[in-house]
Amino acid sequence: MSLFIDFGYTSLNHFGEELCGDKVEYAKNNDYVTLVLADGLGSGVKANILSTLTSKILCTMVSNNVSINECLETMVASLPVCKERGVAYSTFTVVHINHEGKGFLFEFDNPQAIYIHDGKCLDLERKKITVSGKDVYQSDLNLKDNDFIVTMSDGAIHAGIGATLNFGWEREDIKKYLESVYDKNMSAKAIACSLAKSCNDLYLDKPGDDTTIAAIKIRKSLRVHIMVGPPVDKSKDEYYISRFLKDADKTIVCGGTSSTIVARYLNKPIEVDLTYLDSDVPPMGKIEGIDLVTEGVLTLRKLLELSEEYLSIVDLSPKIFIKKDGATRLADMLFIEASDVDFYVGQSINAAHQGLPIDITMKLKLVESLANNLKKMGKNVTLNYD
Repeated sequence: MSLFIDFGYTSLNHFGEELCGDKVEYAKNNDYVTLVLADGLGSGVKANILSTLTSKILCTMVSNNVSINECLETMVASLPVCKERGVAYSTFTVVHINHEGKGFLFEFDNPQAIYIHDGKCLDLERKKITVSGKDVYQSDLNLKDNDFIVTMSDGAIHAGIGATLNFGWEREDIKKYLESVYDKNMSAKAIACSLAKSCNDLYLDKPGDDTTIAAIKIRKSLRVHIMVGPPVDKSKDEYYISRFLKDADKTIVCGGTSSTIVARYLNKPIEVDLTYLDSDVPPMGKIEGIDLVTEGVLTLRKLLELSEEYLSIVDLSPKIFIKKDGATRLADMLFIEASDVDFYVGQSINAAHQGLPIDITMKLKLVESLANNLKKMGKNVTLNYD
């Protein structure tokens, strides 16, 4: 069974530094996904350069099936040497996994990754190999539905030293925390943000080290079709909607005209709830057979704002959508539930928008920006224009 690989990460900068000394790179290549978390020596600009080079080199090479020996040899030869310490040093964790949950994990001097299975935090079996004089640990992966791999830089286990804890946040305590917040419906980003926020709390909002949490979750795929606007050629309405409804696990309709056309096609009434659950988001509607019916441009504009917040690597807010307004429900369905998102974008000009600062160009730009942000989340996105 082909599964979807969800990923997310969050970083805390060392207090007083503008640049983070940790770096995460992510790549898709055919059936495999590669994630690299690198932690450069020290903090600030030098650490940022070291971690950026390390993560990019490793991610590019591993995703193209280059052996770990060659990867390390290339990395050692490529990194600039620190004049003060006389070494070019960056720790790293590499996850390389396919859509059946099979793959491998390599770790060099980063805290040991945590494997979450059925809500329990476990340790992966590790085999030590020596490459270019360095001890690297390898683990084989065989993940099942709703399993997580949580990786971290050493800022996580140093959290609280000299402030709230004597010896930092010990690994066993981190595992207990993850078990306490675990929910099988959480995204990888939500797990990463939750753990990073707790680290920040232990640091009393002044991290003594760069801290990055990167997580991967494997889960069942879910295809969502979203219709935005009617087609230019009205004679194609039925063909357009039949395509929109075909092979979707969940369907979303955005916009009043689109809703009317879909309701007519399904021979179902539109129910409108005029309650404003959020003053910035127009009310929603209901059509039997459609999972979500919302207003168009204003709701999508709010959704774009939510997508920017979700993608931010410094925003520590919970990545769980509880509110029930149209934009928030869209966010939950697209950011959390969906693996594949197919947009059906009608390019007809809406007569109701005459005289308003809303035009077809604005709508198309909104859709393209949303599609790009969904791709950054790792979603498989298709744009269909009519």
